[in-house]
Amino acid sequence: MEKNLIRFGVSMNQKLLERFNTLIEKKNYKNRSEAIRDLVRKELINTEWETNNIIAGAITYTYDHHQHHISDYLMHTQHDFHEIIISTQHVHLDHDNCLEIVAVKGNAKRVKKLSELIISIKGVKHGILSMTTTGKKIP
Repeated sequence: MEKNLIRFGVSMNQKLLERFNTLIEKKNYKNRSEAIRDLVRKELINTEWETNNIIAGAITYTYDHHQHHISDYLMHTQHDFHEIIISTQHVHLDHDNCLEIVAVKGNAKRVKKLSELIISIKGVKHGILSMTTTGKKIP
């Protein structure tokens, strides 16, 4: 058992608890405590993003590499944000489509801006920013 572990009670109505228990089972949590800890961590991470702290994340997107100059636009955009890009992985999905994963760490507003610019480039079929924490503030 963790040294600084503190127990506390949570009250909720029966229907909400039943739905929570179903969710816990579906997501393979061993107990309610770990599920609640993850929910709290998730909200704390969201707060990090909202308060513009230093964060980590991944921008994942697919695009048609035949789209006129798209590779140049993507490369140019990434170079404009080189200070927050940790790594880029490029995958050839098939003859026409590519997948890129851009690992980022930096100022939350700057990361969001890069994500928005990449996803809005003509020829990008779908993109998503997956946000997480650097782990320094979240226990």
